[in-house]
Amino acid sequence: MSDPAPVEVVNAEGGSPFVLLCEHASNHIPARYGDLGLPASELGRHIAWDIGAAELARQLSARLDAPLLLAGASRLLIDLNRPPGVPTSIPEMSESTPIPGNIGILAAERALRQAMWFNPFHEAVSALLEARQRAGRRALVVGVHSFTPRYQGVDRAWHAGVLFGGAERFGRVLAAAIAEDPALVVGENEPYRIEPGIHDYTVPVHGDARGLEAVLIEVRQDLLGDAAGIGDWAGRLAPALRRASDG
Repeated sequence: MSDPAPVEVVNAEGGSPFVLLCEHASNHIPARYGDLGLPASELGRHIAWDIGAAELARQLSARLDAPLLLAGASRLLIDLNRPPGVPTSIPEMSESTPIPGNIGILAAERALRQAMWFNPFHEAVSALLEARQRAGRRALVVGVHSFTPRYQGVDRAWHAGVLFGGAERFGRVLAAAIAEDPALVVGENEPYRIEPGIHDYTVPVHGDARGLEAVLIEVRQDLLGDAAGIGDWAGRLAPALRRASDG
């Protein structure tokens, strides 16, 4: 079986101002890497991908008429939302799990993974955003992610979170729009925060550095465990994004 392309582009000419990214869409490991020495059970976990995020992103793309770019390989091969060269870019340890196929790899292998999987994804993002700029079309960058209900022994109370750097207005209005449902706990810069140069690439590079509004949406994975949950969250997030874009 051949490997998927490093980036899948959906609805490139979508009329929406939103440009959706799903950097952790896939848990695929190319055969040449032998599953990085991990059993299938580990590759099904959050360490390998953001569970439910790809289908959520696809449904948002359809509801919003928005272009969407999805990663073709696992974050364990190389993480598309980490600056190349940082320890979490090609992690030797993810949470408490050693990644045998990443331990002690040489600089040439790191460069190869960046050239084959990281660069094509971000070059496609840049090309789409630059084409929109040339056409005078607005672009709001939105990364679609999911997070675990429990991390390092601590339960996470949030149902969803919105992460932002420079796009404070957009991020806060979006979080408030999602939180209009009183049953939901929605965090601002929770359960993570944007850390340029350390743990984040999409928002600092494709958003803040370009002067574009950019956020990451995080939804708790147990809420995306089946088609009904994913559909429910697509139905929540699409109108919230529209309201935030108007605000």
